[in-house]
Amino acid sequence: MATHRLPAAPETATQVLSRDTPPVLRIQPGDRVVVESLDAWGHLERQEAPGAVTPYRFEDRRGHALTGPIEVAGAMPRDVLSVGFDTLETAEWGWTAAGRRDDAFMRSMGLEGTDPAWLLWELDSGAGTGTNQYGHVVRLAPFLGVVGLPPIEPGEHSTTPPRTQGGGNIDCRELTAGSTLFLPVTVPGALLHLGDGHAAQGDGEVGGTAIECGMTTTLTVDIVRDAPLRSIHAVTPTSRITFGFDADLNRATAEALGAMLTWLQQLHGVERKVALALASSVVDLRVTQIANHTWGVHAVLAIDAVGQG
Repeated sequence: MATHRLPAAPETATQVLSRDTPPVLRIQPGDRVVVESLDAWGHLERQEAPGAVTPYRFEDRRGHALTGPIEVAGAMPRDVLSVGFDTLETAEWGWTAAGRRDDAFMRSMGLEGTDPAWLLWELDSGAGTGTNQYGHVVRLAPFLGVVGLPPIEPGEHSTTPPRTQGGGNIDCRELTAGSTLFLPVTVPGALLHLGDGHAAQGDGEVGGTAIECGMTTTLTVDIVRDAPLRSIHAVTPTSRITFGFDADLNRATAEALGAMLTWLQQLHGVERKVALALASSVVDLRVTQIANHTWGVHAVLAIDAVGQG
């Protein structure tokens, strides 16, 4: 197993998902990679005041400032890529913005006609805390918002919506250190893209952004050919997780729950309606995010939720 370093540099950066982007690193299955990424907007300098404009990696800012793609030797469609998050260390500062859009959702909460709110955070990774300009202190639980593979179709694709095929802007707060995300491979070599560091986020990412920050992530990448599911799923130190993504909340929910029922069937050897009855007692449904024009829902099953008598 080799360890590679991938810095956040102009030659390693992209802001689109594309199978046509040349890989910036080639690794073997089982290799470890230390990946640096800028915050989602690609700030090259820290903000000195909340909302201050600083130089960006991409002046046109069409998508998230990502690092990659990383080619995994031998990865092919029908394989599953496992991305294990060993450590995640935030940069020393981050930001949050809310109320930047004037849409029906904002107006439903009485926020029409107001200026955006900006928070500027000092991040102390050693203490595990973030402090904003108002003196609010929150616990950090860092993870990457975007971990994904490009769509099968050629051309450039937006980094904004999460996708059933390839993942991407999943924004799941459960994917902290010690977790592993499983992504069905969409294109030869997988072409893994990473970024959009979040120092902390609530389920839903309700204001449209989390504590956005640069991140240094150590991850182990492998190919899995006996994964329990053919859809995007994850295992954390405490839970099994399945995902659904759709512009319709009902369909996103059905996708996440349906995958979890399949997993329960495999784990406990029961028919599907029995799995649904069991899920009603032990599975949590959570809204992953509402920020990206596509609903994200994840179903969570605690690893110790169901025992055998």
